[in-house]
Amino acid sequence: MYWQTTRFAIDLSRPRVMGIVNVTPDSFSDGGDHASAGAAIAHCERLVKEGADILDIGAESTRPGSPPLPLHDELERLLPVVRTALTLGVPVSVDTYKPRVMQQVLDLGADIINDIWALRQPGAAELVARHRNCGICLMHMHREPQTMQSAPMQGSPIPQVLSFLELAARSMIALGVEKARIVIDPGIGFGKTVEQNFALLARQRDLLALGYPVLAGWSHKSSLGAVTGLPVRERVAVSAVAAVLAVQGGAGIVRVHDVAETVAALAVWRAVQAGRGQPTQETDQ
Repeated sequence: MYWQTTRFAIDLSRPRVMGIVNVTPDSFSDGGDHASAGAAIAHCERLVKEGADILDIGAESTRPGSPPLPLHDELERLLPVVRTALTLGVPVSVDTYKPRVMQQVLDLGADIINDIWALRQPGAAELVARHRNCGICLMHMHREPQTMQSAPMQGSPIPQVLSFLELAARSMIALGVEKARIVIDPGIGFGKTVEQNFALLARQRDLLALGYPVLAGWSHKSSLGAVTGLPVRERVAVSAVAAVLAVQGGAGIVRVHDVAETVAALAVWRAVQAGRGQPTQETDQ
């Protein structure tokens, strides 16, 4: 199986590591570390050296309660970093929900649109569908960033997430998007309780029944802090454990802050799989 993007057909026969680049002063984990274009570009270069298969660049924080960022500010932060990232030899994903931002980064040649709103903003789905090859990541989010944790989901998350993602993917197919362009994300931490997040990890393989690769984003999430007591800056090891568990559960891509540590953890996982005589990626797809 592969993920078709603007410039690359990403081979998912082995799990891929997507490195996070937050060009923002207020992200929940590393806000301010790479807020300037120069610092963000240097971070992109470092993540590629550490083994990132994909770069995911965002300029607006989506932590619980975060306010919307004006369009002009998002573009001003984002565009210089995307331009340089596109020269680094790996697929470039842009984390945005605004159609006008999508248009500009796709015009630059961005490979993937990673949208927490699953292309539900007016005009977003149609715009992305017109770009015949770009990759798409459709994520489940309950409510919106300003309210999602004040009133999280009720009940079992599995049927709700499955239903939402199936509908979102079918909507894109109906617009003429090829199935190979689509990846789905259960949206860990986006309007879900700690118990619901771990239930999604425990039953992540249920999502594979939809027939799309799964992207999992556990890195530094508050659910990891809830079960370990660790502050956000000390969740490197537990984030790597969660990434390995997500891959064991069939995820084709893991979205992480700590690329080097995750790459090393997955190398150990692959060695164990090889010792068992098993493939290093069990997609069930």
